[in-house]
Amino acid sequence: MNFALIGAAGYIAPRHMQAIKDTGNDLVAAYDINDSVGIIDSISTNCSFFTEFEYFLEHAWRLKRQGERAIDHWVVCSPNHLHSAHITAGLHLDCDVICEKPLVSTPAQLDELRQVEQATGRRVYSIMQLRHHPAIHELRDKVLAEQRDGQYEVELTYITARGPWYLASWKGDSRKSFGVMSEIGIHFFDMLHVIFGELKRMELHHHDERKAAGFLEYEKARVRWFLSIDAEDLPARLRGHHSTFRSITCDGEEFEFSSGFTDLHTVSYREILAGRGFGIETVRHCLETVYALGQATPEAPRVDEAHPQLAAVLAAQDALAASQR
Repeated sequence: MNFALIGAAGYIAPRHMQAIKDTGNDLVAAYDINDSVGIIDSISTNCSFFTEFEYFLEHAWRLKRQGERAIDHWVVCSPNHLHSAHITAGLHLDCDVICEKPLVSTPAQLDELRQVEQATGRRVYSIMQLRHHPAIHELRDKVLAEQRDGQYEVELTYITARGPWYLASWKGDSRKSFGVMSEIGIHFFDMLHVIFGELKRMELHHHDERKAAGFLEYEKARVRWFLSIDAEDLPARLRGHHSTFRSITCDGEEFEFSSGFTDLHTVSYREILAGRGFGIETVRHCLETVYALGQATPEAPRVDEAHPQLAAVLAAQDALAASQR
């Protein structure tokens, strides 16, 4: 099958390109406003490339008129605030669309995409690769097997160190990325729903451009969560050696899953092409969670609902405020 990709110069695009190649398909067209896309040659030397969207779209329509060269799948790896427009363009080109998370920024935009799906007869699939991670399967199976009446006590910690470039890029602009909870957290809110059931209550305890923390109560779990792009939040044993730390503890038992992410996009593609992709309604709940948290006002946590790392964050915040008086 023929694939076209939007956002070819971005951080995540090479994983999509490799997944296209690994599943035996062809990348035939790509677009990005930046031209640092030499990685394409390792995937295909016959991929047309454009730096202006209008020319890219015109090329896609031309291929559509040529029958066997028509694009089958339209891949969206562009900045988050452009997803809705780029997904819609792909659907109207009679393509199924594969999009990086988050699909869009609001539940209302999801409803609009659903209408376009129905009008075109095509589908939108979100990449939620964490659902394919072995450690997550292990924890889900544990919860299903135990069938306990009470709730689990869960701590979720995700720290992925990012340098100054991050805040200088579109990712650091909340109008484009929708903030750190959406950009790095939406996978984890999706995972929590899959493992622990429906969300019953939420609280936001802290939120700034580099980190966020809060509490979520699900059917089967009480979850204290912490997300950060600040290297200072990494465990001391990892600083200077690793830039990422992902951990879930469930009743004190740790399910550490910092590794095992390298080929999950390829797994995701195989599932999508086999008809088992994650569509709009499947991922609606996690987008609704992120949207609601984004609208919330941070509040002081109860002692048993605060993530352990929150105290240090709030102390640093108070110290900074005091120094600026």
